[in-house]
Amino acid sequence: MQQKKTYVAVADERSFLAGKIADYAMLVKMRLSLVVVFSSVLGYLISVGDKLLVNDLAVLVAGGMFVTFAANALNQVLEKDFDLLMARTANRPVATGRMKSSEAVLFAGLACLMGIGLLATLNPLSALLGMISMVIYAFVYTPLKRYSTAAVAVGAVPGALPVLIGATAVDGRITMMAVCLFVIQFLWQFPHFWSIGFLGFDDYKRAGYKLLPETDSEIDRNLGLSSMFYAALILPVVFFAFVRLDLSAISMVMLTIFTLIYIWLGYMLQKNFDRPSAMKLMFWSFLYLPLVLFTVWLM
Repeated sequence: MQQKKTYVAVADERSFLAGKIADYAMLVKMRLSLVVVFSSVLGYLISVGDKLLVNDLAVLVAGGMFVTFAANALNQVLEKDFDLLMARTANRPVATGRMKSSEAVLFAGLACLMGIGLLATLNPLSALLGMISMVIYAFVYTPLKRYSTAAVAVGAVPGALPVLIGATAVDGRITMMAVCLFVIQFLWQFPHFWSIGFLGFDDYKRAGYKLLPETDSEIDRNLGLSSMFYAALILPVVFFAFVRLDLSAISMVMLTIFTLIYIWLGYMLQKNFDRPSAMKLMFWSFLYLPLVLFTVWLM
């Protein structure tokens, strides 16, 4: 009997631990965090050339992950009441009460200290950019998206900073190529986010988020045109990098093709204004950024 109770206690402990790990993975938005750090790593690899230092890269990954964890945790604390109103976020740990806000804030504070501390060992500029990214995301973008569509542009800044942080981690300076990568990632986010917003419009509206341009409480019919415009702005950046920087001709051609596809899918959303078109634009946006960064790095 005693042995059976022991087995039950062990099973309950393991179940509790597994649930806690799952909640923390949800709190930090693990998949999103990995994507963020991925762009930072590629920004580093593009900038470092043949001076690659594995130790520095490992510190960049760890520091970037902790800063991203902190931003995402604070985001969920600030939005816990609104997360309950959306199907895709209703099960988040702080929103449901499985995790106290104080626990999440404490975790965010420790993660921030560790992340910024690690980035500071690389150079002060990377640490400063990391802190700026976290502050804008958690304390400017997060509250602003309930009041204005300008939140998309504001949120695109911390969304594009990881690639710049990765580039500055090499030698503590901002190169023109790093600026070009930042601008590309900044502009990429508008069609990316709007396609996601189109598909989840009812959810966002239920929570009171003003993230999509609207006309008479409906999505602005020119959303596809706006997506085309921001995607098209990437082309001059690509051409500038080819003419003035060391972007290869092959990279320039490939990036132009990728961007023209992005523009075309924005046009299809404008033309059809339906979920399948938004879905295609969203899926291509997921592919677009890694394709661009890998192309610049490898070619």
